[in-house]
Amino acid sequence: MIMLIIGAVILLAIVVIVGMYNGLVRLKVQCDNAWSDIDVQLKRRYDLIPNLVETVKGYASHEKGTLEGVVQARNAAMSSQGPAAKAETEGMLTQALRQVFALVEAYPQLRAVESFNQLQATLNQLEDTIQNARRYYNAVVRDLNTKIQEFPSNIIAGMFNFKPREFFEISAPAERETPKVSFGAGAAQQ
Repeated sequence: MIMLIIGAVILLAIVVIVGMYNGLVRLKVQCDNAWSDIDVQLKRRYDLIPNLVETVKGYASHEKGTLEGVVQARNAAMSSQGPAAKAETEGMLTQALRQVFALVEAYPQLRAVESFNQLQATLNQLEDTIQNARRYYNAVVRDLNTKIQEFPSNIIAGMFNFKPREFFEISAPAERETPKVSFGAGAAQQ
């Protein structure tokens, strides 16, 4: 009878350990998958940028410095590795793209070009998709990191060398700021 109880306790311990291990593996795979989703969306974004630069260059060729800044930021973002480095370079790329779109405001003929409008719309859709993918990735990372630190799964995580993951966070202070809305005198009269 005692052997049966000891066997049941050992079996229960094994089941609990296997369950914790499998939970950690599941979260690790979800993190990898979520990062892959981000990577795919960023690649789509990188592929659009040369077309955007060429379109703008056709109408605003003397804005060479701004356009070169976008290309440099794109190249830096493409070559960065890991969530922290990727987030930093993505912040720089976003700032460079904002400069291009601000530049476009000075060229009404460019705003009338359908190919530019399509590129801008596609880029906006991609930004939304990237934001959603980033949100999902960070949620899965949070769950994995929590599981790695919680007792008793932290023991299993340590035994099998599970490491906390980095969040994909916004690093540019300008992206954290709330946009300022200003209604000029013309808007007040309407």
